[in-house]
This record gives sequence, structure tokens and C-alpha cells, in this order.
Amino acid sequence: MYFRISARKLLTRITSVIIVSGFIGYLFGHTFLVVSAVSIGLLAWHYNHLFKLINWLWQGKSISPPQAKGIWGRIYDGLYRRIRKQRLKQKQLNERIRKFRDGAEALPDAALVLSTELTILWGNKKASQLLGVRWPSDVGQRIDNLIRFPEFAKYVNSGNYDSPCLIISPINNELQLELRMMAYGSDQILLLARDISKIQRLEEMRRDFVANVSHELKTPLTVVRGYVEMVQSSGASLEPHWQKAFTTIETQVSRMDRLVEQLLVLSRIENNVEDDNHQQVDLSRLILTIVEDVQWLNQDKNHTINDHISPEIKINGNEHELKSACMNLISNAIAYTPAGGVIDVILCNDGNKIRFSVKDNGPGIKPEHVNRLTERFFRVDMSRSRNTGGSGLGLAIVKHVLNHHNAELAIESEWHKGSEFIIYFTATISE
Repeated sequence: MYFRISARKLLTRITSVIIVSGFIGYLFGHTFLVVSAVSIGLLAWHYNHLFKLINWLWQGKSISPPQAKGIWGRIYDGLYRRIRKQRLKQKQLNERIRKFRDGAEALPDAALVLSTELTILWGNKKASQLLGVRWPSDVGQRIDNLIRFPEFAKYVNSGNYDSPCLIISPINNELQLELRMMAYGSDQILLLARDISKIQRLEEMRRDFVANVSHELKTPLTVVRGYVEMVQSSGASLEPHWQKAFTTIETQVSRMDRLVEQLLVLSRIENNVEDDNHQQVDLSRLILTIVEDVQWLNQDKNHTINDHISPEIKINGNEHELKSACMNLISNAIAYTPAGGVIDVILCNDGNKIRFSVKDNGPGIKPEHVNRLTERFFRVDMSRSRNTGGSGLGLAIVKHVLNHHNAELAIESEWHKGSEFIIYFTATISE
């Protein structure tokens, strides 16, 4: 029940009491004495309930307030309602916190809540198993004091948490962890650690398999190519159907050889380490060299290749990988653009980035295929790829090269109007 009392109503009650007590005192000839006695009694009554309230708030063990009538009964009831409502809210909040903690404990990943000073506020059981962080005993400790890896310290101090950090588990050298940090709220950071040991082992097995198979295929392909060339150059007259058969064998062997070579290139790029990228590459000279080298591919198509290369653009990277990526983009434009097309090769500064683009006026790519172009062996048109000798690995190689160089690939294509492949390098520019 809502109770409201106004100052006017309170003043009216006090005035009424004084008037009544004054009238009674007047009847007995002791007006002042009666008014004073009533005032003192009223004051004592209020102070008595005030002491009861203080005692209940500070020393009382029961949630139930003292019994009282009148305005003090209203006060006790209001406080009791407020306390019950607060306790209900506290209970609901505790229940929500418990559910969130249970959910965090059920996570397969280690979860730590950190302050902006990187001190530990909370952690789940998985954090103890993967990172060796125990809660609540490690509360208040800095996370970089418990996880002492140079790569993790660099990751934490950088303040850039867009990409994950890979480390070995501090308590188990056989486990490889992927750490991600993200800020939330006003002053908290969430750290997630995932065990990727199985994924890494499977990835290593896949890379080794591809590399080994590719190496093993080179020998028989070389033998087959050698025997075909020997037969064709022997000068012996062959029947037309045999001549056609050997020509087909040579074509397919060449195609297989290109595929194996691209698999080897992709394998080398995947196994490459970032330490190999600390050399300065003259990107302007490299692109000009590629444009000159691909002219032999353009002999049959007779495309118009326009190069707009800004001079003296240099970046830090691996020259062989960069050449492979740029070569793939330009050769793809030549291969998939109809004869007599126009291809624009552009290299320029774009703000704090370097922009390299290859634009053609070919058939373009449908929107539903654009996001899958960098997948291995993905082909938009199988028949067209077969005719052009495409393997479906060119853009996969480009993607891996760009990952090594902290670069981005953007694809803009319009069906029947052409495509543009753009690389944004974030490396330091030197002019």
C-alpha cells in the first residue's frame, strides 16, 4: 500500500494536538503546563520509536521491523517493503551471476576476466587446466606475470587484439593455445584460450601430405614427359590417332605439372615463417618486371595491358611470395579475359596503405561466387578453367601470401562487366 503524508497534513495534526491540549489546560487552569506535558510526551514517543529504529537497523537480527502504530508503523512498513524488494533483487542478481558462472565453467575454452591494468578478476576451471591460473588465489595478479612468453607480452602491450596470439601452454608443453582478448564494459577485458593442438597437428599432417605427394608426383611426370618428347622427336611416322594421343598426353602432363608446381609453392608459403619477411622489396620494380614477363602469355589474346606504377614504392616482405601473388592476379586476368580485352595494372599510395589492383573488362564473377574464390580448387566455371589450364590454387596462394604480409584482398566484380582484384598492403612505405 502506498502511503503519502504532506507537510500541510503534518502541520495540521500538530496544531490540532496543541489546540486540544491547550483547551484542556484552560479548563483546568494550567494551559502552559498541559501543553508542555503533551509536547514532552509526544517528543518522548517519537524518540522511543527512533531508538527502536536505530536498534533494528544496526543491531537487530530479524528482518521483521518493530511493531508500531501511526506514522511510525507506516515508516516501519515502508522500510520493510524496501528491504524485501532489495533482497529479492539481490537474490535475482545472484542467481543470474551463478548462471553466468555456470555457463562460463561449461565452456570448453579457458576464460579469464581482467581489469584494464591486466589484473585477474575471475577465471573458470579450464583456465587452471590450460593456463595454470587459479581462482580465487590468483585474484589481483597481473596476467603477464603468470604467462611469461615474449609473444604474449608483445601481444598484450600492443593493444591490438584483432588477431589471436599463439603460445605453448605454460603447464603442458604438448598443448598449443590460441589466445584472444577483447574489451567489454567500461573497465574489463575478457581473455579466451583455446586448445588448438589437434587442429595444428592435422594441419601439419595435411601440409606434409601435400608437400610429399607433390614431390613424389614430379618424378613420374618428368618420366612420362620425357618419353612423350622422345617419341615425338624420334622422327618416326605415327598414325594420326597415335599422334593425337601423344599430343593429349603431353597437354595433360603439362597441366598436371603446373598443378604440382602450384601445390609446392602453396606448401612452401604455408610452411614459411614471418622472419623471412624482414627484407625490403622494391614493389614498383617488381610489378614492372612481372608485367614484362607476362607478355608471352598475352601473345594469343592480344590484350591491351596498361600499367600505372608509382615509382619507388617499397615494403618489407618476401620478394618471392609477393612476386607469386602479383603474378597470379595478372595471369588470371590475361587467362580469363576474352581476346582483345583491356587490363589495368595499378600500384599507388592510398593514404597510409599501398594499393595494388588488377582490373579487367572480362565476363566478371557472379556475386554468389566472390566469397569462395580464395578456396582451394574452387572454380567458377569448370569447363573454362579446363580450357585455360586453371588449377583453382592461384587465389589460394594469393590469400596465404597476404596473410604473411598483413595485407588484405578486396574483390570487386560485376557480372558481364569485368572484375578488379585489389591488394591493400599495410606495411611501412618508403619513398
